[in-house]
Amino acid sequence: MIPIKNVYYMLTYAFSILRGQGYKKLSTEEFQNTADLMSTILVKAIVIQLKRGLEKKYISETEEISTLRGKVEIGESLKSQSSFRKRVVCTYEEFSVDSTMNRIIKSTLHLLLKSDIPKKRKKELRKILVFFNEIDIIDLNKINWNFQYNKNNQSYRMIISICYLVVKGLLQTTSDGQMKLMDFINEQEMNRLYEKFILEYYKKHYPKLKVNASQIPWALDDGIGDMLPIMQSDIQLQKENNVLIIDAKYYSSTTQVRFDKYTIHSNNLYQIFTYVKNRQYQFGDNKCIVSGMLLYAKTNEQIQPDNLYQFHGNQISVRTLDLNLPFKEIEEQLDAIISSHFEDIQRNDAE
Repeated sequence: MIPIKNVYYMLTYAFSILRGQGYKKLSTEEFQNTADLMSTILVKAIVIQLKRGLEKKYISETEEISTLRGKVEIGESLKSQSSFRKRVVCTYEEFSVDSTMNRIIKSTLHLLLKSDIPKKRKKELRKILVFFNEIDIIDLNKINWNFQYNKNNQSYRMIISICYLVVKGLLQTTSDGQMKLMDFINEQEMNRLYEKFILEYYKKHYPKLKVNASQIPWALDDGIGDMLPIMQSDIQLQKENNVLIIDAKYYSSTTQVRFDKYTIHSNNLYQIFTYVKNRQYQFGDNKCIVSGMLLYAKTNEQIQPDNLYQFHGNQISVRTLDLNLPFKEIEEQLDAIISSHFEDIQRNDAE
């Protein structure tokens, strides 16, 4: 399992706001488990948001009232015979803090209160929940997480992302149907964090490289690509006509085994090979170097991939990144990838 402190450092790259003044003390804190880390981040973030003010939205309300307001629901009023009580059923818009995002935050805090986190942290969560009294709970299993962010709610992006990690990455169903929080983030969500961390690390420290996660077009002779899947890269690093495509993989096993023989995951190899060849096609007859890398998070397995292949003029390597090391050594591993593929590129540590 990755040290909790390293999960925190990965999060600071995935969410640059965590490197800001309000969060700097987190780097010196010790965390009992991942739920404790997430709770601490949420406490800091929500306190900052409370100072700005909670998001407000117009919420549609329908109720029986004594004065006319909004739209009169004639059918409902007749059905309930409210006129005999000198009342009427109306639907009206209420400008309220009871928005979906605020409901998610409140429900996530309640979830964290049931987890194995220190009493001190639970006390902090309860203090914050006082400010959410007017907000309802939401079913965390039925949330559509595809929110549209704008200048008015941009400050919610990181908070909701952390809530998502708690709900999707830590919340598990036990054999008796109960829900509980695990001590570690599941593989699928860790894979997303792993990809995002590497991408943002290179964006921050290597500004002289073009760093993105762009799509790669298919090299089609006739231009017809109906029903072809999108080739979405994890990380592309480019300096002029030198390109390195990195496919980041966070798996429980870095190799596949068949008949006692360890091999690279075939689908991963086919994928990076396809990416490299189609990316090279974009340069046409111009001289270029397009390489690929499968970068697995290192596991505790005895056999770890460390291979370099030459495929018809393209180099494809298979490496592991040891996330169990002190973070400084993780940085050194990532920096070594740059120095082995690009000349005269220096790391930039400016904030």
